[in-house]
Amino acid sequence: MEHAEDWLASSIAFAGVIGTRLGEMHSVLAQPTEQPAFAPIRADRRRTEAWRRDIVSILAEAFDRLAAKSDWQGNGDAELVSALVRRRSALERAIKALARRGLGALTCRIHGDFHLGQVLVANGDAYIIDFEGEPKRPLAERRAKASPLRDVAGLLRSLDYAVAMVTRKGEVGIAATSELQRGELLRRFHGRATSAFLDNYRAAANGIDGGDHDALLKLFLIEKAAYEICYEAANRPAWIDVPTRGLSVLADRVLGEPVKTTEAQHG
Repeated sequence: MEHAEDWLASSIAFAGVIGTRLGEMHSVLAQPTEQPAFAPIRADRRRTEAWRRDIVSILAEAFDRLAAKSDWQGNGDAELVSALVRRRSALERAIKALARRGLGALTCRIHGDFHLGQVLVANGDAYIIDFEGEPKRPLAERRAKASPLRDVAGLLRSLDYAVAMVTRKGEVGIAATSELQRGELLRRFHGRATSAFLDNYRAAANGIDGGDHDALLKLFLIEKAAYEICYEAANRPAWIDVPTRGLSVLADRVLGEPVKTTEAQHG
C-alpha cells in the first residue's frame, strides 16, 4: 500500500494544481475588455431561462436513452434507473429553481470542454490545452459566453470517470491492491481530490462573482451527467453506468433524499 499512498498524495496535490490553473484562466477571461467577443456579461432572466430549457432538453434525451436500454450488467443498475425515472419531474422542477438562482452571475468565454484529458502535466504543473470547445456543438455556441462553472463541472465529472477507470483496471498506480483496499483508497481520492480542486479554484478565481455558485455548480453537473449518458449510449454503452450513477448522486444532493432501490433497502 505504500506506493498507493504515494499515488494518493500526489494525485490530490495535482488536483489542487488543476484547480489553481483553471481559476487563474477564468480570472483572466473575466476581466473587462473593449473587445465585444471577450467582454464578460451578467446572466439575465433570458439567459437563465435558456439554461433551464437546454438542460431540461438534454435531460429528457438522457432519460429516453436510459429507457431504451434493457441489458444492464451491474447489480441494481436497472432499479437505479427506474428510481431515477420516477423522480424526473422533481428533477426538472429543481433545474428550474437552480437556474433562477444564477441571475446576475458572471458569464465569459470559457474552455467549454474541460476534463482531465485536456490537461498536460510537466514538472508538476498543469497546462490547459484544446480550446476549441465541445466538437459536436455549433461553432457559435462554442464561442458563446457561458458560466465558468461549466468548466468546473466538467472536471468534477472527469474525476468520477478517473475513479471508474481505475476500478475497472483493478490497480492503483503501480501497486496491485486488494478490492477492499482499492475501494477505500478511491473513496479517499475522490473526496479529497474534489475538495483540493474546488478549494484551489475558488482561491484563484478572482472576479467570478454574482449568482449562487453552489446552485449553478449543481445545475451544470446535472447537465454534464445527462450529456454523458447520451454520449455513452451512442458511443460506449459499457460505460453508461458511470454517468447514470453520477446523475443519481446528483439527484440525491439536489432533491435532498436518496434514490431508493431494493438493493439499498436491503443493505
